[in-house]
Amino acid sequence: MSIANTEQAEQWNTGPGVAHWISNQVRYERMNAPFTAMILGAAGLRPGENVLDVGCGCGGTTLAAARLVAPGQAAGLDLSGPMLARARADAAAAGLGNVLFLQADAQVHQLEPARFDVVLSRFGVMFFADPVAAFANIRSATRSGGRLVFACWQPLAENQWLLVPGAALAEHVPPAAGLGSGDGPGMFAFADPERLRPILAAAGWRDVQITSEHAAILVGGGGSVDDAVEFLRTATIGRTMLAGVDAATADRAISAVRDALAPHADADGVHLDAAVWLVRATAAEGPGV
Repeated sequence: MSIANTEQAEQWNTGPGVAHWISNQVRYERMNAPFTAMILGAAGLRPGENVLDVGCGCGGTTLAAARLVAPGQAAGLDLSGPMLARARADAAAAGLGNVLFLQADAQVHQLEPARFDVVLSRFGVMFFADPVAAFANIRSATRSGGRLVFACWQPLAENQWLLVPGAALAEHVPPAAGLGSGDGPGMFAFADPERLRPILAAAGWRDVQITSEHAAILVGGGGSVDDAVEFLRTATIGRTMLAGVDAATADRAISAVRDALAPHADADGVHLDAAVWLVRATAAEGPGV
């Protein structure tokens, strides 16, 4: 397997976040359900189409797409071997025969030319080391006129689901360095849509549309306030901000998060607003760049 994005490959294969994603897969899917529906609705998938899901992780969007395009095929691509193992197990359990998963680097992996009608991604494209090269490689695997649809995060300041617990933690511990950074690969790499437009154009995509979308999400996938607190404590934001903190300070910080989330809870769970950019583009004519 050829890997150019070595830092991200290490993070998503051996980093502490991988186990959290796998063990909380069902919770993540419930939390991200509004965005899955948003992406699939915008893509307008039809039976018989072939779909590539980039940065598919544990495969939730890939499986959803596979159901819509059958007898067409849905392929999920990701750097993470452990997450793809979970994706394959879930596909087998669902009895889906029109789905496959590929561990590869979207930036350099030799994809079959013009293989796909549609390319999707739910928060998987912000981690490219060289985004122009990655989007160009993906373009080469898309037929001319094919569709690209993905969601990426708007700035941290627009995302209540991170701001509310993050501010509560920051009353007791230092804020996470670089959490909201738009520099380099990371969660907020495309928080500025004006950074994204020239990247897609240079990579052979045209008719780029970027719309602002908001959704109320169930933090941690629902359950009690304590469930949401535990989810956040063990997720990236909690692990990063609580690393090296003494037990008493950590307890105070976690208690503050619980108090901050409680006003947003009902019988289903903790509801907070999330803001994304919904991006749509069309593969330009020709073989790509």
